[in-house]
Amino acid sequence: MSITKSTAVSKLKATLSACLAQVKAGEEIIVTERGKPIAKLIPFSPDHSLLPSHLIEMVRAGLIRIGSLHLPDGFRDMPRPADPQGAGITAVLEERAEGR
Repeated sequence: MSITKSTAVSKLKATLSACLAQVKAGEEIIVTERGKPIAKLIPFSPDHSLLPSHLIEMVRAGLIRIGSLHLPDGFRDMPRPADPQGAGITAVLEERAEGR
């Protein structure tokens, strides 16, 4: 759930960086002029319509970040972590069996 705050245009001008940091953290800011709302600052998000609502809420709460779909150069050439007991594959197979 996002938090909605309001601020006057004059205060927004003086504290823009701080306001933008709040928006990046998932808050919404209503911009007012002479006490009347004129704009709303909300976090920018690519097409979130494809994401489940619980993930969108986690993004807004700052618990997770959505990936950029870009892997760094050389990523696929990096060594894979060792898993001698097979814990990773076991966890995946258990999740599949449970239908998660």
